[in-house]
Amino acid sequence: MAATSRTGASAPVYLGVDIGTSGARAIAVDRTGRTLATADRPYSLHTPAPGHVEQDPNDWIAGAMATITEVCASGAFDPADVAGIGVDGQSWACVPVDETGAVLARTPIWMDMRAQSICDETLSRVPAATILGVAGNRLSPSYSTAKMLWFERHRPDVFARTRWFLQCNSVVVMALTGVASQEHSQGYGWHFIDVATGGVDHALAAALGCDPSRVPEAVEPTAVVGGVTPAVARATGLVAGTPVVAGGLDAACGTLGAGVFRPGQTQEQGGQAGGMSIALDAPVADERLILSRHVVPGSWLLQGGTVAGSASLAWLARVAGAAELAASEHSGRGLYEEVSALAATVGPGAEGLVFLPYLSGERSPLWDADARGAFVGLHLGTGRGHLYRAVMEGVAMALRHNLEVALAAGAGVTELLAIGGATRSPLWMQIKADVTGLPVVVTANPDATPLGAAMLAAIGTGGGTVDDLVGDWVQRSAGYVPDPDTRATYDRLYAVYAGLYPALAPSMHALADLSRTGTENAL
Repeated sequence: MAATSRTGASAPVYLGVDIGTSGARAIAVDRTGRTLATADRPYSLHTPAPGHVEQDPNDWIAGAMATITEVCASGAFDPADVAGIGVDGQSWACVPVDETGAVLARTPIWMDMRAQSICDETLSRVPAATILGVAGNRLSPSYSTAKMLWFERHRPDVFARTRWFLQCNSVVVMALTGVASQEHSQGYGWHFIDVATGGVDHALAAALGCDPSRVPEAVEPTAVVGGVTPAVARATGLVAGTPVVAGGLDAACGTLGAGVFRPGQTQEQGGQAGGMSIALDAPVADERLILSRHVVPGSWLLQGGTVAGSASLAWLARVAGAAELAASEHSGRGLYEEVSALAATVGPGAEGLVFLPYLSGERSPLWDADARGAFVGLHLGTGRGHLYRAVMEGVAMALRHNLEVALAAGAGVTELLAIGGATRSPLWMQIKADVTGLPVVVTANPDATPLGAAMLAAIGTGGGTVDDLVGDWVQRSAGYVPDPDTRATYDRLYAVYAGLYPALAPSMHALADLSRTGTENAL
């Protein structure tokens, strides 16, 4: 029989910490997956030049420590009952740290496109097929590989002092434990890591010009890396020695937290980025998509990633007058209702207005760092409702584009299990169902991503198996079925959407050249 702590919570307790793009979030759950306490801290993006998008990893660490401290001080559980901590983080960071874990510079994040010329130069020497055959992914400035090369070329002072280049979750894990780590689900950021085996391909590393000794050897996401240090314990209220697992990619943890781990199950991501993750039992590489290992051993994820998902809506809210929504996805939850109410005043197709959500270039399936966002079809009758509806529909069109490529590559998808801030908008969920033609299911716990991180902590410390935890912790709360009439309208709109990028790409590229003149080497 499970123990009950002095607070009344069912012990043991597990913490999940999510280091997202807009902020940190921590949750504490009991052995049944019931949420006991949550906390959030926003932080900033830095955009010093066009195509450059950075964050300060010290902000991630501070956010993690603050949210952990808050949940520990909530009184909802006894910190002595915390049996494990899991940390998830955004993809494709490249954080230079010294041997003590001190951060040496801000990191380009997944939205950053500054290393396009480095990728072009590398691909002139190393065949794209060779890279794809090992990494399962194309070489792109979004990934960690190009960022490591950028640091070597443009910040040699930082590169010379760097002992480790770490991923987002690894930086926080090192701050908690003092131990440098890397885990398999984030390994796909490094093209010299074989996505099928998780091992280093030294020949490809040499061809790329990368030093794999600057990346810790990868372990399973559920592996206990170390224990909370005494200093962290004093600062947060945790007990020194509390086990911390390696954690994982935020998209993979969100996929697990949504209950997706069997082949064909698909998570739909409605956070700052948009996209989907399809569970596979064997790696399937397609240069138009993203392939990673799942946080579940023996599983992979075929992913499609849109750079600006909810970020597109936040951008529009900022310029159109709803500043609170733009401030943070973690705050202003009610404004999804406000924006949805405006969008609902306009019918499907937004009266002939289409939005291309390429606000920071685009990842899959376009892989175009110079793609640019656009509204097409503006007229004198266009109002805020039209703009909001078009943004929601444009993000859904990008999701459909990725799904169609995945289906062509041989993946099977039956339904979308949705997570992220966009699930706060029933209208947006219905739009996604109608645009894709797939049922959309929203899970009951809105914190699927940190919940997945907490699951890793539970698995790694003997608290249950994947099957046990998904069965006990994940419940469904709402479902959206495609409407055939609306679907027909969206089929027509999608045909227009799909034709716009090829038609506008030359103009987009010319405008991108104008915007970045003289800025490529900016810090």
